[in-house]
Amino acid sequence: MATQKEFRSRSRPGSSAGENPGSPIKQIQIEGLVVLKIIKHQEMQCGEEIQGVLLGLVVDDCLEITNCFPTPPSSQPQGDDADFDAKQYQMGFMQSLRHVNIDHLHVGWYQSTHYGSYISRALVQTQFHYQHKIEESVVLIYDPIKTAQGSLSLKAYRLTPRLMEIWQSIKKDFTLDGFKKANIGFEHMFEEVPIVVKNSHLINVLMWELEEKSMVAADKNEVLTLSSSNHMEKSLQLLMDKVDDMNQDIIKYNSAIRNHSKQQHLLQKRQQENAQRNIRGEPLLPEEDIAQTFKSAQPPPRMDTLVIAGQINNYCENVKEITSQNLGKLFMAEALQGHNSS
Repeated sequence: MATQKEFRSRSRPGSSAGENPGSPIKQIQIEGLVVLKIIKHQEMQCGEEIQGVLLGLVVDDCLEITNCFPTPPSSQPQGDDADFDAKQYQMGFMQSLRHVNIDHLHVGWYQSTHYGSYISRALVQTQFHYQHKIEESVVLIYDPIKTAQGSLSLKAYRLTPRLMEIWQSIKKDFTLDGFKKANIGFEHMFEEVPIVVKNSHLINVLMWELEEKSMVAADKNEVLTLSSSNHMEKSLQLLMDKVDDMNQDIIKYNSAIRNHSKQQHLLQKRQQENAQRNIRGEPLLPEEDIAQTFKSAQPPPRMDTLVIAGQINNYCENVKEITSQNLGKLFMAEALQGHNSS
């Protein structure tokens, strides 16, 4: 990653050596070609989740994403090359782009998701490493299912400074007290950055000409269709699965708390008994056997719970969006039906 930092410092238009390279990103400008590459990458993988690298540059508080390339999945065999190195592959690709005078600066990564199932510990950990090495890094989340319904679903996220601080702490205090001290909840995990898709004037003219020449008849009644039950059913099923995971995690946490309380009670009882034996001059009883009995009495880390809560909130937002759209369509269809019957 040191080489990437070197590349980034060499070509930052409008920045001087005295400016702060870690300025926050307030907007993302992404080329239309990059969006098409991400969509094409997803189509070639036949429904499997994809990942790739984002390239671009930073101008003031705007992150311009001008290029991207896919990364081979780890489960995919790499032919006869048994020593395939993903990091070396990325660096070689960026150096090749640099040789042909194409933007080669590493500014983040992208990942596809289905039904909004992208919040996970792996995503948080990967984005932390990106943001820790390159301050301007973002992650683009592309949902092909929502895009297939007629609206491009592409969102950009960054980890909040609160989560970055607690993650890079030496102790990695993922306990309940640690999160309370940092005043962080699932709503403080990510911050969304607005995206603007940019096309050149020639591409805009070409799109207008293609739209005029298109012979495909648009279905004017498609906007009133209520056939989104499959999407709703899948979202509710995923939501119930995550609620079950949350319930299991709460059970484990409560069990650990009860075991910890029981351990403390037995230790206090043993200490009182040893105090009485000391007064009588009798040998003291060991306390290590109690500690060995309750080795796993400490509460589990709360980071997984935070991730599950964030994913549950994301599913709830998806269900809310679907139901609000369907209710609007239902009232419109009811009004049209009443008008036609009259």
